[in-house]
Amino acid sequence: MTDKVVVEADGGSRGNPGPAGYGAVVWDAGRDHVLAERKEFLGVATNNVAEYRGLIAGLEAAAELGAREVSVRMDSKLVVEQMSGRWKVKHEAMIPLADRARRLVAGFDRVSFAWIPRKENSHADQLANEAMDDAEVVGEVRNALNQPVATESAPAQRDSGTGSALAAASTHSDPLAATGQGKAVTTSAPGWTGAVGRPTRLLLLRHGQTELSVERRYSGRGNPPLTELGRQQAANAARMLAGKGNIAAIVCSPLGRARETAEAAGKALGLPVRVLDGLIETDFGAWEGLTFAEARDHDPELHARWLGDPAVAPPGGESFDQVRERVESVRRDLVALYPGANVLVVSHVTPIKMLLQLALGVGPSLLYRLHLDLASLSIAEFYPDGGSSVRLANDTSYL
Repeated sequence: MTDKVVVEADGGSRGNPGPAGYGAVVWDAGRDHVLAERKEFLGVATNNVAEYRGLIAGLEAAAELGAREVSVRMDSKLVVEQMSGRWKVKHEAMIPLADRARRLVAGFDRVSFAWIPRKENSHADQLANEAMDDAEVVGEVRNALNQPVATESAPAQRDSGTGSALAAASTHSDPLAATGQGKAVTTSAPGWTGAVGRPTRLLLLRHGQTELSVERRYSGRGNPPLTELGRQQAANAARMLAGKGNIAAIVCSPLGRARETAEAAGKALGLPVRVLDGLIETDFGAWEGLTFAEARDHDPELHARWLGDPAVAPPGGESFDQVRERVESVRRDLVALYPGANVLVVSHVTPIKMLLQLALGVGPSLLYRLHLDLASLSIAEFYPDGGSSVRLANDTSYL
């Protein structure tokens, strides 16, 4: 964590509009060390949209690092002048992006904006071009995963990515309501977020009960099976999801308890299950299998620090910051590969909390204050303009 950082961001479009992407880099105050990098392929967009998305990603990364003062450097005269208040934002597509960036700016003590020549923004420019280079790969993955698959006893498939949008999501009062053919689709976010477009809606299902969860022990990379109650919880969740329908794809953690829960849903929905390693639970290291009290007694000072600092890892384990980084990578892939679709994500308590944290744009305190029951469902939405919202948290009504 650092108080003062430099954010450099860029975006581009090959065609304007055309295949677009952004890049953002966060440096320390002396611009000696890279603290974070962000890049993403956006699909078809304009240069200015991509530039604003790069700025938003850079500011979000700075906030995640705990920065209080940010110096933003960009080679986009338009973005710098608009964010500095000297030019008005007139284009309809720019207004929600500029508003989102201003909300992020308001979260810091001080933010300055400066224009720089393109050659001085080469790092962010390179990241943006790498993101645009991903367009062909993204298209190939979408096409490959959009092929017809057998729905009878569909096998689990391991994949480093995900697939294409098979159904559009609506913002009906029922978060899972199917969109009727020929009906108008609401494309604005709920509440006061101002986000526009059809969101990628992640249905976040926690796995069912295991023996370790009964005993309230740290259960990370261990692989306890579901209990009889856990299998019933998975079946109930699957029945509820099948009744709602309109789910494009199912992805899950590689651990058995999540795969078994996901496969129950896959059988009910007639969809294959794809395993994403980034959705695996936190590695609790030497605390695996211990209760809270046992871990605290075993390493009292480290355990206390771990509870207050997401950069601290259990002995031989993984910090929450490390978990967030891989979960954010999965989120970016799902949003890019399933635009406007409902995706069922079956995982564990920590990755699900991370996705809700990303959707809410809040700090790590959520990890310690939010309770998620076994086999509970939460819903997070991520919009093409960078906006996000949480539609549901910890629903267990179907159990």
